[in-house]
Amino acid sequence: MKQMRRLFINYFCLGVFLLALPSLFSCASKNTVAPADNAVRKWTATWATAVEKPGKGDMPKASLSGRSLRQVIHISIGGDTMRLKLSNVQSSTPVSIKSVFIADATYTHHIDAATATYLTFGQRRDVTIAPGQEAVSDIVSYRLRPQQLLAVTINYGNETPEEASCHRGSRTTSYIITGESDPTTSFEGAEEAVHWYNIAAIDVLGEGQTAIAILGNSITDGRGSTTDAQDRWTDFFAKELSNNPATAHIGVLNLGIGGNCVMRGGLSEPALVRFDRDILGQTGTSSIIIFEGTNDIGSFGDDPKTADQLIAAYQELIRKGHAAGLKVYGATITPVKNSFYYSEKHEAVRKRVNEWIRSSANGQAGADTFDGVIDFDAAVRDSSAPEALRKDLQDDWLHLNPAGYAVMGKTAARFFQGK
Repeated sequence: MKQMRRLFINYFCLGVFLLALPSLFSCASKNTVAPADNAVRKWTATWATAVEKPGKGDMPKASLSGRSLRQVIHISIGGDTMRLKLSNVQSSTPVSIKSVFIADATYTHHIDAATATYLTFGQRRDVTIAPGQEAVSDIVSYRLRPQQLLAVTINYGNETPEEASCHRGSRTTSYIITGESDPTTSFEGAEEAVHWYNIAAIDVLGEGQTAIAILGNSITDGRGSTTDAQDRWTDFFAKELSNNPATAHIGVLNLGIGGNCVMRGGLSEPALVRFDRDILGQTGTSSIIIFEGTNDIGSFGDDPKTADQLIAAYQELIRKGHAAGLKVYGATITPVKNSFYYSEKHEAVRKRVNEWIRSSANGQAGADTFDGVIDFDAAVRDSSAPEALRKDLQDDWLHLNPAGYAVMGKTAARFFQGK
């Protein structure tokens, strides 16, 4: 009788277990799925720059080998988790790096040492980047506040290129000292250079964030702005977006290069060549602003075919952006009268191109038409002499001054806040 009872109990327990088995698998499955908040968190670039080959006089007085370099950048959107992208894409030899640490920048070369955090690459502090390649740091917890200044300090090894991958128009001062630094090292008396070296982008992990990648020339790069004051038009644009709760989740990426052309010639690779890397290669972008063409018109505007060629180049870039699932917005080319670029032929080309930008954005949406227009031309031209910039917004009749860049930044912000 006892044996029968034991058999009954065993079979009963087995039956209960089998009935519960689907639920157990269900619970196990739920436990292996990432929490809902993690599912919507994604990487988005908060800062980026276009990496170039240096020109004559753009490298430090001495090699970067065995030296420490501190660089300051202006963050757009914030986050609590980040990663840094370093670039050696424009160099023909490797770059060796002993360590990299980040910290809140306070003023000039000074940092808040309490915030200093070393980055790793494959769980190591040192990294060597092959020519033509990039390196992305491991994920690190770090509280980045919207609109803050961040210092990136690189300790170089003994192997660095004679021509480092750089961005020439940093508009911020970089500081270089001999030897390896740590967060307590003084940078007093450092060599100064108004260029960035090897840094390319910073991504943050967040929820509901996105970024706008801006293709441009020296006006976007910030020629005419104040060194270390962060008063390029893109800085004003980012600040306006950040101050409005409806657009505070949007980052601004300045991919302008001074002297750059869309089609050919100019400084650095033309936009048609660099677009895939500099624009489509950014993380978490949802839209693009194309604001470039002044140098093409200034260089080739005597040829009446320049307008059609420039428009065709825009259309190629628009198709690429749309194919990548991005919105592509056009910005009208600003006036140049009284500058060395001006002639009646050049002005005719500029007007023709701006006419197409406006009509493209206002017409039927298509694969090779803009999704909207930011009318910088109308915002900064002299109403009594529309072929020229407003006198109070410029210093050389070609580039804007900080007051002019403030107008441009607010114009761009109103466009996105009105969407």
